[in-house]
Amino acid sequence: MKVQVLGSAAGGGFPQWNCNCKNCTGVRAGTINAKPRTQSSITVSADGENWILFNTSPDIREQLANFAPMQPNRSIRDTGISAIVYMDSQIDHTTGLLMLREGCPHNIWCTEMVEQDLTSGFPVFNMLKHWNGGNHINRIPIGENDNTFVVPQVPELKLTAIPLLSSAPPYSPHRDDPHPGDNIGIQIEDTRSGKKLFYAPGLGQIEPHLRPYMEAADVLLVDGTIWQEDELIITGVGDKLGVAMGHLPQSGKGGMIEYLDTLEGPRKILIHINNTNPILDEDSPEHAEVLAHDIEISYDGMSIEL
Repeated sequence: MKVQVLGSAAGGGFPQWNCNCKNCTGVRAGTINAKPRTQSSITVSADGENWILFNTSPDIREQLANFAPMQPNRSIRDTGISAIVYMDSQIDHTTGLLMLREGCPHNIWCTEMVEQDLTSGFPVFNMLKHWNGGNHINRIPIGENDNTFVVPQVPELKLTAIPLLSSAPPYSPHRDDPHPGDNIGIQIEDTRSGKKLFYAPGLGQIEPHLRPYMEAADVLLVDGTIWQEDELIITGVGDKLGVAMGHLPQSGKGGMIEYLDTLEGPRKILIHINNTNPILDEDSPEHAEVLAHDIEISYDGMSIEL
């Protein structure tokens, strides 16, 4: 199984276009040792030719241009994207679908709640019906028994959707009425080798039912949004705590580092990193601390093979 990190930043990217925090100013001026990053998305393949795209960030055109297999040039109009899987209906994970309108119809997989959001509060599915009739929407199962599914275009990979405790986006009609399927993690298993990836770019808390999936994974690609709970407040860019945004901080008691330390088997990688997070500065003590715990920090263009 091949995994490509197309984008590794949280919403707004890094540097964020309207932000003058220490990190954003520093990376623009070249005064800190940090890599610019686009908004988070990965793509996964069994054969290197047919790819499942997870989320469509607003930076999708740049991301596709930077990864040659996304344009295999087998015909006059072509793409390496065989299917699109949505983890949620957040603006920074879905807006890029509008940039892919020339390729309609796409094979899209999403939960019932995400489909509702993308046909109501942010009706991109309805809008795209004007391009070749729109997209083929497939339902990701969310139930008590079997949440597994297979994308027919990439049959070697078995996907399992894991509901996460999180709210729908601010625009959603059910923002204040959370449902299973508003936000999911995904286990991706290569049925040929048995290797597994657990992907969850948004984790407000690590619920008990996630433990078996994380223990069974060969690679964890998980939420690295913020370093500390009050990060937006102390950097002066906002007034929300991490818990209100649905993201678990890396540092402190009960944080992501402490939890990942309890897992001995998997390779551990952080993704969806906010522009305020000090781990982006590769000379910072926070960056060094993450690496000291044998945790990696993803970057745009990172390739993983299982």
